[in-house]
Amino acid sequence: MIKLRTYVYIDSLQPQLAEYMATVSQGFLPIPGDACLWVEVSPGMAVHRLTDIALKATRVHLAQQVVEREYGTLVIHQRDQEDVREAGRILLANLRARHTDRQQPRIAWREIIRGMTPDHTVLINRQDRRGSMILPGQSMFILETEPAGYVIYAANQAEKASNVTLVDARAVGAFGRLTLAGKEGDIDEAAAAAIAAIENPVAD
Repeated sequence: MIKLRTYVYIDSLQPQLAEYMATVSQGFLPIPGDACLWVEVSPGMAVHRLTDIALKATRVHLAQQVVEREYGTLVIHQRDQEDVREAGRILLANLRARHTDRQQPRIAWREIIRGMTPDHTVLINRQDRRGSMILPGQSMFILETEPAGYVIYAANQAEKASNVTLVDARAVGAFGRLTLAGKEGDIDEAAAAAIAAIENPVAD
């Protein structure tokens, strides 16, 4: 039996998130404004069948596919939102599922650290960063979610809501991790948007 862990539709990828995804994607690179569908299933190998179905039935592009033993992730995108929505409907029909059957996300950790020190920011920039750099004196919001894929939706909603810097957004594996940086007030706004996204994720 295939378990639907993550099913999240993003209507318009925000600029930083789209560029970040392009740095880690191995397939067709998304651009800002694309609609996107992030699907995670268990067991991992099942993702191959779902990818094949989505690509043959619609005009979507495959940005990323990660196949682990326990979890499999596929990320599809297209400029036309209806193509992405249709791919999602087809995938759910194949799984004989509804989006409400997905695993409900939970926040495993959330925290705002204010006035970051230079020593701390240097290590983050050297070790954990795939996006932009965090600067001394900025505030940092960190978020950990389960399942992992929902952290992408949180990142997109945070970028929509506030003028923050995307430092990292890791959405593969057991847990997803998001790191944002910015001015204190901007981080507060972004954190609120990210938390609201996890508490009430959209489907289509």
